[in-house]
Amino acid sequence: MPFSGKYELASQENFEPFMKAIGLPDDLIQKGKDIKSISEIEETGDNFKVTVMTGSKVLINTFTIGQEAELETITGEKVKAVVQREGSNKLKVSLKGIESVTELVDENTIVNTMTLGSIVYKRTSKRM
Repeated sequence: MPFSGKYELASQENFEPFMKAIGLPDDLIQKGKDIKSISEIEETGDNFKVTVMTGSKVLINTFTIGQEAELETITGEKVKAVVQREGSNKLKVSLKGIESVTELVDENTIVNTMTLGSIVYKRTSKRM
């Protein structure tokens, strides 16, 4: 199944504790918790371009599976990381101690799970 498409955030779990743990200020957490973000994924072979629009903030990451890339985190920090593919429907990356797994659970649903220590933040997005 290809990841390519546009997805809208449908639900999220543990947003506030996770954002606090990564050091986001309270005012940004309060502002961000009710915004429905839109993710657009372009997949061409092993090359990906992921654009996440949250309100007026736009985060764009491009990477090739298995190769080091500079990725921007939720906090705006740029870090070098390698995205790995597991099977045909799962992408994994470790960013500054955060384990991120993005899984295409069916043709219309993407689940992104970010784990930092004991805090698990889960985002479910539906294809638009």
